[in-house]
Amino acid sequence: MLTTPTGAALRQARHQLVERGETPPPTLVGPAVVRSWRRCLDAGLAPMGRLPDAPHLDGSQFSRLAIRQQEFLAHARPVMEYLHAQTRNSGSLVLLADDRGVVLQTLGDADFLGRAERVALMPGASWNERHRGTNAIGTALAEAGPVVVHGAEHYLDRNGFLTCAAAPVVSPDGRLLGVLDISGDQRGRHPHTFGLVRAAAQMIENRLFEARHGDALRIRFHPLAEGIGTVAEGVAALSEDGWIVGANQAGLALLGLGPADLGAASIGRMLQLRQADLVDWGRRRGNEPMPVVHRGGSRLFVRIELGHRERRIAVPHVREAPVDALMQLDSGDARLQAAIEKARRVVGKPIALLLQGESGAGKEIFARSFHESGPRRGKPFVAVNCATLPENLIEAELFGYLPGAFSGASKEGSRGRIRAAHGGTLFLDEIGDMPQAQQARLLRVLQEREVVPVGGGKPIAVDFLLICASHRNLKAEMDAGRFRADLYYRINGLTLMLPPLRERSDFAALTARMLAEIAPGRPISIGEGLAAALAGYGWPGNLRQLANALRTACALLDDGETLIGWQHLPDDLAEELRGPLHRPTGAIDATGEAENLHALSEAAMTRAIAASRGNLSEAARRLGISRNTLYRRLRKAGRPAAGNCA
Repeated sequence: MLTTPTGAALRQARHQLVERGETPPPTLVGPAVVRSWRRCLDAGLAPMGRLPDAPHLDGSQFSRLAIRQQEFLAHARPVMEYLHAQTRNSGSLVLLADDRGVVLQTLGDADFLGRAERVALMPGASWNERHRGTNAIGTALAEAGPVVVHGAEHYLDRNGFLTCAAAPVVSPDGRLLGVLDISGDQRGRHPHTFGLVRAAAQMIENRLFEARHGDALRIRFHPLAEGIGTVAEGVAALSEDGWIVGANQAGLALLGLGPADLGAASIGRMLQLRQADLVDWGRRRGNEPMPVVHRGGSRLFVRIELGHRERRIAVPHVREAPVDALMQLDSGDARLQAAIEKARRVVGKPIALLLQGESGAGKEIFARSFHESGPRRGKPFVAVNCATLPENLIEAELFGYLPGAFSGASKEGSRGRIRAAHGGTLFLDEIGDMPQAQQARLLRVLQEREVVPVGGGKPIAVDFLLICASHRNLKAEMDAGRFRADLYYRINGLTLMLPPLRERSDFAALTARMLAEIAPGRPISIGEGLAAALAGYGWPGNLRQLANALRTACALLDDGETLIGWQHLPDDLAEELRGPLHRPTGAIDATGEAENLHALSEAAMTRAIAASRGNLSEAARRLGISRNTLYRRLRKAGRPAAGNCA
């Protein structure tokens, strides 16, 4: 558990450091800070005065570094965006650094960026301890573990205005890839930041694990059955003969292994069972957790995910019937049903799909379901987010490059994402953010159905289904000259508008389905007053925000608890739901819990009826209650049950 030194203890420790050049005892500051200060003193760094020259990469050096780290960046960026959304307007910065402490990417509030840049908290700058003294990025690397460095715990006095929390990110093969960090003004320190950044680092590790071992036999495990599927779960990949060849940090810890044990430890020795038993359970029981005993005597629950080879063994000589994955998205909303029906009519036909809708509205989920519903099911589905790729990397990422095509290029070259999608589906998310030079190259690929790698060479034929998506109005972007008209008409075979969550009428069914996916086999529900408040909320982050909120709520439930209440919500969401914008006029902050829930319920009914244009049946569906229940509540609130009841 983290402890913060008192102001007096920290002042005494700083005096000992600055005036005497000595490291204080761990009774004044934490042991990790003491060890870091000692390393800084040994390196000859002075805590006060002018900062010694620290490395800062120039443009070409940074471009080469970004190319080498493109896989790490691609998987970290969505998690950084999630972190930024959680900490927005808190005067903070989300940073990603490599294994040497060089900052790769930042996302943050405009009001803090200027202060951060004055101390070189920016891409290309090194925050290794040798160059910047004690700081969360450099110290997390040196300690090989998560750390918080607050205020005057920073070795350099000039960095004392910062509070920073950082956690290392480790690859599935145990290599240290870098560090995820949240930095802000030390006056705005929040106690939950440390837990947030640790969970986010694990999210990146899990994304990297899925990318590396998506086709292998995998196991997900936790001491509690309901812990499987949460950010705290362990994951491991197994070779065909039962060796553990990849794992996340939680998985290594639960199994009692270290990175050096990967490839040298068998699942049979660790869990006292044969790999064939795992495959057989996965074939017969599907997603049901399997109880096992670890060799150390502790109990674990394991969920088995069969790789392609195991699925073929499990169902020999049986051809799988096509699964209509699109229809599985249907949970009752009329607009989404219309989009699904249109999409089903063009499945298997050479028609490009263009998905429009707000961020988080489910465009990638829809695209994957379209792919899984057609004849290319089982072939590659390659997703590229054009908004997250640096402009100078888009060309190499999409079209590939020859060995030595440019400074910093891999010796082996790269086939690119378009060639990776050959035979399957290429999903270009946020295509509206693609620079126009790359728009022209993409247009040529779509017209000629062949791609030329960066650096030249012969054209290579490609065959893929194209699905594009954007939260921008591409027609308006085209009219304004920011998006090529010829490309727009090439990708616009069928345009579908996906509704935002706040406009959908299937909130109750959608929430129930998400809870079943998050906690399979566990009958979790939401308290009635809270369900009404959630149904009436605006959900600016759409499905992504709802899924994160439900996942967090499920993780906060006690053992045996199945009803989600206000205490299980993230603090920021609960505050918004109870805030003045989501409370009827006249409600008072100091009301008791019962009065507050009553007010929220009335506000949710008002918004649902307004959104349904007076149709009480639709309003009831939005709220997840029956029409009779809605009538009863309206009468209890002294409001006539007028409206269209169709």
